Amino acid sequence: MDHKDRQIIRALQRNGRMTNQDLAAEVNLSPSPCLRRLKLLEKSGAIKGFSVDVDAAAYGLPVTVFVRVSLERHTDDCVQQFEKSVSQVDEVLECFVMTGMSDYLLRVVVADLNDYENFVRKRLHPIGGIASIDTSFVYGVVKKTSVFPVIV
Repeated sequence: MDHKDRQIIRALQRNGRMTNQDLAAEVNLSPSPCLRRLKLLEKSGAIKGFSVDVDAAAYGLPVTVFVRVSLERHTDDCVQQFEKSVSQVDEVLECFVMTGMSDYLLRVVVADLNDYENFVRKRLHPIGGIASIDTSFVYGVVKKTSVFPVIV
């Protein structure tokens, strides 16, 4: 991947609905080479797809929660069971494997505090093998972007 490919990706991260003509103009290419590069980025898997950035509150899920999870045991079976199970929970938008005090960091969206309690009791606890859950509620967002920084 070269600098021009990264320009194309950053432009599409800012506006995934732009036409090839507009994309080509933004990255200083003619339309044919721009489209060729775009198709290669898609084929290689560098561009995984296109999506819509939706306001969670407008959708009805105004509460974002970061949940730190530690497992009781770290055997392959326990880890695989947790990861498979948590991957199937709709409220979990992201699950990261972590270093440090917790094994996983989950980004969860819910409608309200009662909804979060139900999530923990009915979706997270039944997974089993969890030693501890530590929760932080988001009460404001300072920065949120999906546009990668420029690599020099």
